Amino acid sequence: MSAVKQILAENKRRARVDEFLSRELARAGYGGMDMVKTPLGTRITIYAVRPGLVIGRGGENIKRLARMLEEKFGLFNPQIAVAEVQVPELNPYIMASKIASALERGVHFRRACYWALNSIMNAGALGCEIIISGKLTTERARYEKFRAGYLPKVGDPVLKQVRRAVAYTLLKPGLYGIQVTIVPPDYTSPDYVKIKEPPSELLQPEEKAEEAEEALEAEKAEEAAVEGGEKAEVKEAEEEEAEDASSKG
Repeated sequence: MSAVKQILAENKRRARVDEFLSRELARAGYGGMDMVKTPLGTRITIYAVRPGLVIGRGGENIKRLARMLEEKFGLFNPQIAVAEVQVPELNPYIMASKIASALERGVHFRRACYWALNSIMNAGALGCEIIISGKLTTERARYEKFRAGYLPKVGDPVLKQVRRAVAYTLLKPGLYGIQVTIVPPDYTSPDYVKIKEPPSELLQPEEKAEEAEEALEAEKAEEAAVEGGEKAEVKEAEEEEAEDASSKG
């Protein structure tokens, strides 16, 4: 198998594993996964809002998942670790699933999308975009976009840092798709310039001027004291010479 075909096959298997886990762990608040191949096996890290439901009582559920991943997808010795999602509002998988759940409960799509958009931005995201498609208001399928904040579209930082996820839900009119894109608070762009603030220890210009004046006055006083001491020494020397001259005379 060529390198290109191998990469495509690996990405296809990764997408199938992600879709399988999203179905199996919907109640646990599935928030994505990382899959890395190692010489000892395949290390899979699952992110979830409720890690306890992923692990199960006595690790029963996580063992079942490992067994199914090995049998269905041919993963070599899958080793599953579970990590808790600290801020669910900044995870696109979780927010897309919440929008899908709201649509299944009969909530209007605009109300659900605006609620999710406000929650994401209030959590500290720099930008967000929600695209929902399907038979929204008529029998003809279309899509609507909901945006807020700063949202870059292209470039290497976008590929590496911007988070994106898609969820689907089947309702009576048909299939709905929800795509959520989130720009995290720690997003860094090459064209972003940040001006550093001076440390609080630095003095203000007025304080610096006052200190300079005080130093100058102290220096003048020291010079005056030195000159006064020299004059006193010269005067004493002259008096001693005058006394010596009078004693000789």
